Amino acid sequence: MNQEEIIRHSLSHILAIAIKEKYGEVKLGIGPAIQNGFYYDFDNLKLTEEDLKEIEKRIKHLVKQNIAFEKQDISKAEAKELFKDEPYKLELIDEIPGETVSIYKTGDFIDLCAGPHVKSTNEINPNAFKLDKVAGAYWRGDEKNTMLTRIYGIAFDNKEKLDDYLKFKEEAEKRDHKKLGKDLDLFSFHPEAPGCAYWHPKGMIIWDLLEEFGQSIRKKYEYVKIKTPQIAKNDLWITSGHWDHYKNDMFIINVEDETYCLKPMDCPFNIQVYQTKQRSYRDLPIRYTEIGRVMRNEKSGELNGLFRVREITQDDSHIFLREDQIEKEISSLIKMIQEYYSSLNIEPKFFLSTRPDDFMGDVKTWDKAEEDLKTVLNKQNINYGLKEKDGAFYGPKIDVNILDALKRSWQVATIQLDFQLPQKFKCEYIDENGDRKTPVILHAAIFGSFERMIGILIEHYSGNFPFWLSPIQVSVIPVSEAHRAYAQKVKEELKDFRVEVKDEDETVSKKIREAATQKIPYIITVGDKEIENNTVSVRKRGNEDLGEMPISEFINLEYNKK
Repeated sequence: MNQEEIIRHSLSHILAIAIKEKYGEVKLGIGPAIQNGFYYDFDNLKLTEEDLKEIEKRIKHLVKQNIAFEKQDISKAEAKELFKDEPYKLELIDEIPGETVSIYKTGDFIDLCAGPHVKSTNEINPNAFKLDKVAGAYWRGDEKNTMLTRIYGIAFDNKEKLDDYLKFKEEAEKRDHKKLGKDLDLFSFHPEAPGCAYWHPKGMIIWDLLEEFGQSIRKKYEYVKIKTPQIAKNDLWITSGHWDHYKNDMFIINVEDETYCLKPMDCPFNIQVYQTKQRSYRDLPIRYTEIGRVMRNEKSGELNGLFRVREITQDDSHIFLREDQIEKEISSLIKMIQEYYSSLNIEPKFFLSTRPDDFMGDVKTWDKAEEDLKTVLNKQNINYGLKEKDGAFYGPKIDVNILDALKRSWQVATIQLDFQLPQKFKCEYIDENGDRKTPVILHAAIFGSFERMIGILIEHYSGNFPFWLSPIQVSVIPVSEAHRAYAQKVKEELKDFRVEVKDEDETVSKKIREAATQKIPYIITVGDKEIENNTVSVRKRGNEDLGEMPISEFINLEYNKK
């Protein structure tokens, strides 16, 4: 641990002291350091966000007392006696290897812990931490276990870092896609279908635009569209190896003494399409693309808006090719990724993800696949990072991350080089000598998950989508009922854009506020003057007044950017 992590870990113990003092009957869970802070889990504790203020004051007082952290190694028998009233600590003691465990004494408080900690609390800046929130958390992350109360804190080694983080956090909350999705009427979630988004008309406009945009690029690269089933017998997943690696993440259904699974990924289905007829080396590469809708049984506690869902829609591709075509096809995929994200004014960052511990196949084939990916990245002059042991179980991959407006990194696209599944499914093609050969498969998704990508874009743009991606591009507001016909005429002349006419019986100022709240790129108002001059008065998003202009001039403002 670095010094900041040590401070955070130490503060979790001080938090436990404060809670024990105020709520003596609580039972202790665990209290680790985490990114930007710490938490501690408690059983038999009920408190609100308001209670945190008093607890935080007590922690600041304790920190100023210069309390030492003293480590001791004791036998498991001693530890069990010491923690006889702490059932969660007793469970942990039984799982620790060896005959001894370490404890830390902080004043009169003792906790089971391997450390490390600060030597004393005078190493902690009392103005550089803050209790953040209260949440529920299952013991050991298992929803079958007891729900505990988790208190989160934020901590740094100086106040400036804390202030910077709190500003960042405030901005991130303003951009929260769950809130903006509701405010902008893009999507909703309902308890009857946890982890599955309901897409509203405006949200579907964004979805369709992204889908059409992606398909237009893939068409240039000669991809052909297919569509495959949503459900299959588990035999398919046993053959692919997914049954052994992902069974717990699948939705499994028993029908007529057969075991079926809702599709968790598209690749085995694409392979079956490939296998419907004999293939020649001249046929390769074959580039399938599918808007694949898959279901994964994510734990309910891990669901998070569009970022973590159970129903996932992928812009999937599977390319069947010869080994001598690997470099060219991966190069094309990299070019495609760059084309996608440049259109969103987002720069992709590339990473090589290598063989995981639970890999399938032989090491020699894996080494070759990793070397092939490195070769392409180097020839394309791509500056890439390394993600050790982060490849798929059937092959290494190139992962693509993007930075959003808050400099947060998101993993999006992926290119996976697979020598394993073609062998498992006995895929073949006939080479130039008439011999049967096994093709290679490239698995590729450019956006990755549509749901996740749209969530990222909402937060990246803070709902202020680029003109081409905005569900409503222009809001036309008639000053009064007498101007409604002209407002409709303006809408007809703007037929190439997505236009709404706000002709409700409301004041003009209220209509403008509502259009601004909906983050519509342009607001046009029309009254007597505009009718007389055959013009429109234009306000650009951000309250920039562009003044009065002919309709043709307004059209030219954005026409060439479409």
